[in-house]
Amino acid sequence: MDRSTPAADNPWLALRTLTPARIALGRTGTSLPTQAQLDFQFAHAQARDAVHLPFDHAGLRQQLSDAGHDSLLLHSAASDRHEYLQRPDRGRRLAEASAEHLRSHASANPGGVDLAIVIADGLSALAVHRHSLALIKRFDEQAQADGWSRAPVVLVEQGRVAVADEIGELLGARMTVMLIGERPGLSSPDSLGVYFTYAPRVGLNDAARNCISNVRLEGLSYGMAAHRLLYLMREACRRQLSGVKLKDEAEIQRIDGDDSTAKVGNFLLGEE
Repeated sequence: MDRSTPAADNPWLALRTLTPARIALGRTGTSLPTQAQLDFQFAHAQARDAVHLPFDHAGLRQQLSDAGHDSLLLHSAASDRHEYLQRPDRGRRLAEASAEHLRSHASANPGGVDLAIVIADGLSALAVHRHSLALIKRFDEQAQADGWSRAPVVLVEQGRVAVADEIGELLGARMTVMLIGERPGLSSPDSLGVYFTYAPRVGLNDAARNCISNVRLEGLSYGMAAHRLLYLMREACRRQLSGVKLKDEAEIQRIDGDDSTAKVGNFLLGEE
């Protein structure tokens, strides 16, 4: 122990270089060291700020327009942030005015579409601001050959995951992809979640969706998220289902130590 400081030696400190998780924090007597306590308070403040950050839908719509995407702006049945946090059920449905606007759009463009992409602020507008457009661009690059017809990108203020079911049903969409800010963690205030649903309709539960989480620079890359999403979408079209019956068995390319290229799938499913 260094007698110049009351903090005990921390033999686990080297592990901090391998993960952003809150491990090997050390101790001073029976308490955390001052630096670890300050780091916790800073991370907690970042998480709170992410939850309450206003959704910059105007800026995002301009970025989408610059990238060649039309967009629609809707609002959930939650009138403000306070109600959104207190009443999750209202974030899962559209406000009546927004639902009517979407019906008018659908009636002017009959026939339905293959895909509706929905972006909602969720519990971290910061994640949406930072990552949604970049992910859409990578998705577009990989999906060009599929030829899916698309609705304009739908932005939803105060939206939760299930609001995409109502949007997909009103648009007559075969599939919906929801990009939404996930609940912030103490090391991840900007984590983006991707939820995919085949045959969306009001009343579905989470068992009908597939989730790809932690899309951000320190987590799952845009390219890998797009690759996994496209696998799920193609399999869903082939098998006409999504959710718990559709497993992520997407193969990825890996370079082994002997410079040979091998394909690996989802490690949770084991070896065949």
